[in-house]
Amino acid sequence: MPVTNFTFAEKYRYLNGFGSYLESESVPGALPVGHNSPQKPPLGLYAEKLSGTSFTAPRHENKQTWLYRILPSCAHPPFTPARVPSPAHTPYSSELEVSASASEDEDVGGSSVGRLHHIPNQLRWDPFDHSSETDWVTGLRQVAGAGDPTMKSGLGIYVYAAGRSMPTNAAYYSADGDLLIVPQEGALDIRTELGWLLVRPMEMAVIPRGVKYNVGLPEGKARGYALELYQGHFQLPELGPIGSNGLANARDFQAPFASYTNDTSGGQYKITTKFNNALFETVQNHTPFDVVAWHGNYHPFKYDLGRFNTIGSISFDHPDPSIFTVLTAPSDHPGTAVADFVIFPPRWLVGEDTFRPPWYHRNTMSEFMGLIQGEYDAKKGGKGGFVPGGASLHNVMSGHGPDAASYEGARNAELKPVKVGGDGNSCAFMFESCLMVGVTDWGLKTCKKVQEDYNTESWGGLKVHWTGGGSGERESKSHLL
Repeated sequence: MPVTNFTFAEKYRYLNGFGSYLESESVPGALPVGHNSPQKPPLGLYAEKLSGTSFTAPRHENKQTWLYRILPSCAHPPFTPARVPSPAHTPYSSELEVSASASEDEDVGGSSVGRLHHIPNQLRWDPFDHSSETDWVTGLRQVAGAGDPTMKSGLGIYVYAAGRSMPTNAAYYSADGDLLIVPQEGALDIRTELGWLLVRPMEMAVIPRGVKYNVGLPEGKARGYALELYQGHFQLPELGPIGSNGLANARDFQAPFASYTNDTSGGQYKITTKFNNALFETVQNHTPFDVVAWHGNYHPFKYDLGRFNTIGSISFDHPDPSIFTVLTAPSDHPGTAVADFVIFPPRWLVGEDTFRPPWYHRNTMSEFMGLIQGEYDAKKGGKGGFVPGGASLHNVMSGHGPDAASYEGARNAELKPVKVGGDGNSCAFMFESCLMVGVTDWGLKTCKKVQEDYNTESWGGLKVHWTGGGSGERESKSHLL
């Protein structure tokens, strides 16, 4: 069955279609007919345009939504610096002891994202801690990043851990970019300006830049991963020779129905915004969730990873992992992504005379991986291991591949059809980027989750299988006539 069997039941209805121009009204007649901004919008509403691209972007790239709300977004006092640190400026010791994985002369990233350590070593993290003291806003932690949100270039990579829902009179939005959320544990009940999304482990969601939302925790705690895209927007990858269907199909993406609250009674609603990787807040006297109707193609959405139509080899060799791409955010160079969201779900391996796990590899792209559930077929050994809630980073041209135990197992395995994640409860993912990413102080040291012996435990035990004979001093003469 190509859908996930969720333990937490769905609560809402949705509109379907990736990038589709949709419309929704929670009160009949709230949407104006025939034009966008009439002199007096229906039911006394205000028309407000939300633009995700410049007005003059090509039609096929243009992202915009018209909102019909009780009061416009501009009706609030000025923002002031928030009293909590931003995800990129989590407190850490002023006497920071740099990890043994780092060099003493690391590059330093832009000041907007704090200190970034650019190091070539492979990194792996144990599962990140849960927290009973944080909500969505205070539970986000930046692990890595590249670029600059002020220039709308690059990305930020985060983990989150929250133990309580946001207050119902609070909302958060990011002016820095679109946020792709990958829950690992605990459902997220997300109320956005445009309506509700329930996002559970084995689902992902995207909240576009500028959209206000509130995150509730119906299961009491939550942990997961997120990628903030500073430039452009996610789109479905081209299918090329695959044809017109496969991978993530457009029909399976879900957007919310309009849902509103009418509260202009003078209550206190705190709005927090992330702006150039710093947090600001204001308190307004009306709810931000007062959008009665909307129409457009710039809206939040979610997707069930269980619906991904995996494509693979049915003859020989392990294909490039690009065949597992769910969403891509292209750079200005065709075929090269600022960010790809890639998953490794349950799938059949049938390649003949083939080493079936991913091969050893050095990549011009950076690869940040996380594990949602189950295990990853190329990482079985090591003291800490690659386990759900943890992560790894293999930066530009840093060699990686199966650990020694996985290699020996696959090298000697009987080559019969095998289903990876055969019980259907396995899924890893990857954030891949053409950018060299730096690691934050929090990710490198403060979280205390870096597996310092990752390299040695994974590849230090690799055996020599060379059978060509000869001494180590012998020089090949094959290039001579």
